[in-house]
Amino acid sequence: MHALSPQTPSLIRLSDYRTPAWRVETVELDFDLGIDASELSARLLLRRDPTQDAPLRLDGENLQLLSIKLDGEQLPATAYRYAGNVLEIDGARDGSVLETRVRLRPAANTALEGLYLSGSREAGFLLTQCEAEGFRHITYFPDRPDVLSSYTVTLRADRARFPVLLAGGNPDGAGELEGGRHWARFVDPHPKPSYLFALVAGRLEVIGRDYVTADGRAVQLKIWAEVDAIDRCHYAMDALERSMRWDEQAYGRNYDLDVFHVVATHDFNMGAMENKGLNIFNAKCLLAEPDSTTDDEYRHVEAVVAHEYFHNWSGNRVTCRDWFQLSLKEGLTVFREQSFSADMNSAPLKRIEDVALLRRAQFPEDAGPLAHPVRPAQYSEINNFYTATVYEKGAELVRMLAGALGRDGFRRGMDRYFERNDGRAATLEDFLAALGETNHIDLMPYLAWYGQAGTPRLKARGHYDDVRHEYTLTLSQPASGGNGTEARSPLPIPVKLALFTRQGNMLPLSMDGQTSKETTEMVVVLDRIEQSFVFTNVIAAPVPSLLRGFSAPVILECDYTPDELALLLAHDVDGFNRWEAGQQLAARAYENLRDGTANDALLAWCDALALLFDNDAIDDALLADLLTPPGEIELAERETSIDPQRIHDLRQALQQQLAERLGVDALRQRYAALATHTNSELDAVSQARRRLKRRVLELLSLLDQAGACALAAAQYHAAPGMTDRLAALSVLVRCDAPQTVAALRDYRDRHAGNALALDKWFAVQVQVPGEPALARVSELEQDPAFTLKNPNRVQSLLGAFVRGNPSGFHRIDGAGYRLLAERLVTLDGLNPQVAARLATAFNGWQRLEPRRRDAAHEAIAGLASREGLSRNLAEIIDSVLNH
Repeated sequence: MHALSPQTPSLIRLSDYRTPAWRVETVELDFDLGIDASELSARLLLRRDPTQDAPLRLDGENLQLLSIKLDGEQLPATAYRYAGNVLEIDGARDGSVLETRVRLRPAANTALEGLYLSGSREAGFLLTQCEAEGFRHITYFPDRPDVLSSYTVTLRADRARFPVLLAGGNPDGAGELEGGRHWARFVDPHPKPSYLFALVAGRLEVIGRDYVTADGRAVQLKIWAEVDAIDRCHYAMDALERSMRWDEQAYGRNYDLDVFHVVATHDFNMGAMENKGLNIFNAKCLLAEPDSTTDDEYRHVEAVVAHEYFHNWSGNRVTCRDWFQLSLKEGLTVFREQSFSADMNSAPLKRIEDVALLRRAQFPEDAGPLAHPVRPAQYSEINNFYTATVYEKGAELVRMLAGALGRDGFRRGMDRYFERNDGRAATLEDFLAALGETNHIDLMPYLAWYGQAGTPRLKARGHYDDVRHEYTLTLSQPASGGNGTEARSPLPIPVKLALFTRQGNMLPLSMDGQTSKETTEMVVVLDRIEQSFVFTNVIAAPVPSLLRGFSAPVILECDYTPDELALLLAHDVDGFNRWEAGQQLAARAYENLRDGTANDALLAWCDALALLFDNDAIDDALLADLLTPPGEIELAERETSIDPQRIHDLRQALQQQLAERLGVDALRQRYAALATHTNSELDAVSQARRRLKRRVLELLSLLDQAGACALAAAQYHAAPGMTDRLAALSVLVRCDAPQTVAALRDYRDRHAGNALALDKWFAVQVQVPGEPALARVSELEQDPAFTLKNPNRVQSLLGAFVRGNPSGFHRIDGAGYRLLAERLVTLDGLNPQVAARLATAFNGWQRLEPRRRDAAHEAIAGLASREGLSRNLAEIIDSVLNH
């Protein structure tokens, strides 16, 4: 083998996209599986683009090449070259057959990309992860999403060590081999990109269910897990069946293979992966049972199961042409998942949850050096673009389109999109064209949303003419985009709105003198720098309810008075906008506390919530959310110089004022009433009670810490399920209560054999605010159950600390930054993807107050100066430091 000159990794640019010069029509893979060494024979039927004159180049990393043949002839070493992770081969032509044999080292693969070992050598199993570019760690291949091929996969292994053999597609035979070995073959009739390849081999248990699709196909549903986890898979099976039925009804999409496999593993970099016919899940997104799973986690399992299943069409049958189009599958599928979850649970609460996540994770991303468009123009390491911007903001853009088109119009467009692009690698332009054509509207202006970074700002001001009885709403958007970027053109911003009287009643809407059907809600689209919308026959000066349901992912600036926000908080029938009014009112109260100014907002917020607290008609879960002010991360976005400890203290003071307004007696009485209904049932009412009970206990701890901690200790020991148990433990930890040590010891003993429950044990302890948190982290790192080799354990301790505890991580002495930098170096040598994701905690360091900013810069610059960092981590550190 001749080596080419080493090449420095370069930026991949969207503008440089070219169709592949070589495609692969069929792929035959023959695996001989082992833990220390596995061998793979690959047979590729090649097709050449006649319009391009380029040599055959295949991606390949960390592969030991054993043999290579072209059209049946062994190639001499002079006929191919390898460098820069690219294998270049001479002599290939259209219709050539390339055969390679490589050796892989699964047990040594700590990056968990390609083929690797999950668990121990004695009891673990083999599996693969190929998105985005993991298939090149398995064999030489044009590893890009626009190369779609038909796969036939044969697996051979020792039967005793690997009794279960699985791959994507339909089963196509199995049998015995000499020496206690066996084989199994799988054929996928649907061409797919290499990132959707998957195999699993090991000792696994299974639960199964028969399912018949709406178009009459009989399907076997099978969920696989290790013996100690299989009993926790039944809820996921129910969720899978609900997902399949919903997709048939909502989108007309049916499953298309004879079997659907789902596998749980504790060693996985992502949440789950939608491999065709063989979904692989991080166990935390699949396993569920009352003793170790919270209500939030049950809903998360349901959502992730649905998300990966929905990918069968929005991602698999229709995939993305290149990784710049990643949001075409992820943002679209997140939107489909959110719609499913809203239908299965509470639509208002789901919307609140989704927007809260967007503001907590994506808005700060958009405001810092890691900001990037939903469709970035370039990247160095694609794994670094599996971000909140691509997923959550991408979903919001789909939601905007769906809202603008209406339910029926969006469904027509989606039908056209799936039918036209089935079996193809599509682009965002293909998506918008299908939606637009079926609704006779040009949606290409929405591409501007996909091409710029930053969160747009929407300004609103109203004027009432009491003579003409007209209300003029003027909406405007800045000429520049968010994060200092210049917008190419004004964005189309759909604004769903309603008008309220000062008594809290919704007004009928007629605009510009044109009376339409009796309606109290409508959508207007701002597609210029500024536009005015005139509503007629308005009997009195109204209070506008804007961006209902958060109809566009923008920051709204409106000159509401505290009383107007309090009115919307008390009366808006849109559950999201009621919550949003409370969030805005609480944020103003925070700013007034910070600035030491008159605090009408605080009084209005507390008074409105006190009235709602006594209102038995309001849903308990919604009330819990209304009683919760914006979090410390969201409040930091309102600061020009961020002092996380001061933000924490001010937010505590805000909650203290609310608790005092509600009163200790009222809080105790409500807690007692909620506690009488203690159970572990998953119905909406029971979940809502548990949600409110936790919030009431948190507020009570601000007034009567000793009494609240006594209640928390009793709740911990009497809890019938994890939701109540973890809520009580969280209150004890945050209060540093005397009962904490015994409760933590009991929890550890109770859940010693449950990895997911232990993850929560690690995470809850680093919630203690302020400087003491770092010592807790250091102590927990010495626990025998902690390891840097498991992504879940890393996130449960280090991730929970650096992302979920701002006042603890951002110590003024910089010790938190130094600890993270040190751990990133170690992690980078084990698992670069996990290291890079953890490093994003440094995003936004430039906005810290001077002492913290200097300390953070020193830690980041020290990391940047180290040689040998992975491409994953180096790209994040460079972006954070220099942009």
